[in-house]
Amino acid sequence: MGDAPRAHWQSIYSTKAPTEVSWYQPVPARSLELIQATGVALTAPLLDVGGGASTLVDHLLQAGYVDVTVLDIAAAALAESQGRLGAAAAQVNWIEGDVADFRPSRRYALWHDRAVFHFLVDPMSRDRYLGALGDALAADGHVVLATFGPEGPTRCSGLPVHRYAADELSALLGPSFVLRRSIVDEHTTPSGNQQQFLYGWWSAGPGSS
Repeated sequence: MGDAPRAHWQSIYSTKAPTEVSWYQPVPARSLELIQATGVALTAPLLDVGGGASTLVDHLLQAGYVDVTVLDIAAAALAESQGRLGAAAAQVNWIEGDVADFRPSRRYALWHDRAVFHFLVDPMSRDRYLGALGDALAADGHVVLATFGPEGPTRCSGLPVHRYAADELSALLGPSFVLRRSIVDEHTTPSGNQQQFLYGWWSAGPGSS
């Protein structure tokens, strides 16, 4: 995707505190709910895409997950989480990179993404993302994905976004994924605004059709 997205997000996280960005959540309750609903083992490898400054990693470690990888395009975002976690940061695998260029060296039992996918407004970027997902996910893995919902914002952080319903995401993921649960959730931003998010959990592998 080039250097422009990297520079954009590096600037965001270099000039704003993580608690000031619109997508900040002190407790990522919906993500945790769906991750735990998948039943993946505490020892299973989990990948959080775009999770650089998110508190999800903190809560996963507290819940007992021991193989967590965080991928983010912005080094500043990763540094925020590493500083917040302190010594516990050594328990996490940190990867600085663009998900569209991600070449995984292993397979993950669960792929989590809250709010990266809806920034991919052109089909080529979406295809590259889905290609990385296919390369990274175990054959019987799970996807927990959140985007702006049908009534969510049309722009975020100065960029256009694509809003989704659950059936649209299912169509993009393809027939090898089964939608297990979807939730429409109202997120309150630090400034007090409301944003509609759509959360979904899909499983892959045997039993998919």
